[in-house]
Amino acid sequence: MYLSESARTVFAVLAATCTATRPQLAAGAGLSKPTVSSAVAELEAAGLAACSGTASGGTGRSAAVYGLGPAAGAVLAVDLGPSRTRVRGCALDGTLLAEGAGSRPDAAAVVSEALAGLPPGAPLRAVVVAVGDVTTRGREGGGERPATAKAGPVFDAMSVALPPGVPVHLENNVNCAALAELHEGAARGRDTFGYLRIGVGIGLGVVIGGQVLRGANHAAGEVARLPYPWDADREPRHEGLEAHLGAGSLLRRAAGAWQDADGPCPSTAERLFALAEEGHPRACDVVGRHAADVGRLAAAATAVLDPGLIVLGGAVGSNPQLLPGVRAELARLSWPTEVVSSALGESGTVVGASRLAVARGIQTVTGGVRVED
Repeated sequence: MYLSESARTVFAVLAATCTATRPQLAAGAGLSKPTVSSAVAELEAAGLAACSGTASGGTGRSAAVYGLGPAAGAVLAVDLGPSRTRVRGCALDGTLLAEGAGSRPDAAAVVSEALAGLPPGAPLRAVVVAVGDVTTRGREGGGERPATAKAGPVFDAMSVALPPGVPVHLENNVNCAALAELHEGAARGRDTFGYLRIGVGIGLGVVIGGQVLRGANHAAGEVARLPYPWDADREPRHEGLEAHLGAGSLLRRAAGAWQDADGPCPSTAERLFALAEEGHPRACDVVGRHAADVGRLAAAATAVLDPGLIVLGGAVGSNPQLLPGVRAELARLSWPTEVVSSALGESGTVVGASRLAVARGIQTVTGGVRVED
């Protein structure tokens, strides 16, 4: 679809503002009112904009209010989590249109259900898939793919549910969550911070100057690859730090420390934290030791980045009971750094992926013109 440059610019502004009058569009686009009027007419003819009502002006005159038209379409965001798949379908102004969740093996069914919930006939402009992996491009100009077997098979299984020809973009799940915390979560108002996820795996989302740092190999923040253990008598293991800090290892350490007098040993991290909250001595000790380990990782990130703020997320990391221990260990090993819990919890990844999908969808319509990254 061909659009004039002014129409593309006005469309990007309209998508960012949801609804606007022509004077508001002119101010946002930096264009003259006659140019905006022509652009709006062009967008209306293409079904990309539509009048949604009127608003009274200061002089008593009414102004037409415009929103996105039915041809603007929708986007899809998919979070292929370690155990759960979460999906959101959104309009290009960010309005939520459909959502769903299910187990990781049922990813294709969850995606199909969300697609069925989108408005009939609405073109799908872009898909963003959040994966717990580094991403790479396939050979001979192929599309983006997970770089390892961590997410490759489930991504392939999910892909069969996507309509052919729709641009599919992959992003690291921790980067998506960091983006969500930046705009809608615990890091609002901060343009530099680290998002440290501790769950089944571990990862660090790095935001500098309001932008997610991806690195030369799209592997910035892959703290699972930090050498661990590292001392005179032991060689580092591949992703040994993730094996030590992941939820599975936490539960194994709890099982190893548990005594008969402690009662039933918790089989989930949620139960372990619940016991610690009740003041169970053994649970408090295990959680405290884990918090110290997470604090050491936070200190390593702080030594390199000096982010000023660390947001703790993930199924384990977002539990506020970790905060005192993480803060204490970080303060002992590094310089002053604020540490807070995620404000978005497990929904952060799909929220961030939705923002990226909307931006990609707008780019698809406008050919690259955009107001906000």
